[in-house]
Amino acid sequence: MSVLWDIFIAFTRANLLGYGGGPSVIPLIEAEVVDTYHWMTASEFADTLAIGNALPGPIATKLAAYIGYQVAGVPGAVVGVLGTVLPTAILMVVLAVMLLRFRDAPLIQGAIKGAKAVVWVLFLLLVFDYMSFVRPDRSGWVATAIAVATLTAIHIQMFKVHQAVAIAAGIVLGALFLR
Repeated sequence: MSVLWDIFIAFTRANLLGYGGGPSVIPLIEAEVVDTYHWMTASEFADTLAIGNALPGPIATKLAAYIGYQVAGVPGAVVGVLGTVLPTAILMVVLAVMLLRFRDAPLIQGAIKGAKAVVWVLFLLLVFDYMSFVRPDRSGWVATAIAVATLTAIHIQMFKVHQAVAIAAGIVLGALFLR
């Protein structure tokens, strides 16, 4: 029962502190899973994240279900998803009521801008952390080229490549060139 409580707390803490959607909680989930509870190594988490991103649906719930299952079977998966969704849903309703009432207040506007800045830093830290998994041999350079091409294709307006197409292309290119 203690491990189920730990799973619930880990995913609740990560998801309540994450601001900006699923990807922003990835570094927080990693900190809980790898650093706090030692349920996975950083490399195992990177593999889990890669597989999770290749599947459809919200990344936070996929990570919670998989990691919860790895730690405590089906009950762990259920508790992980509940820890991800339930507290956040309750808090979202409470905050929505407050935000609608005070949305034009300078304090609220400043708080939102500050949270956005922190999310960008968390994304950059995640990128730097995962660059260590790209080896400096031929496959590392190919993986870096795939990442740069994906970033370019998704963000340059004239290409208008959907993220799903980019993920599929990354899978195919990885299968061909990163064996």
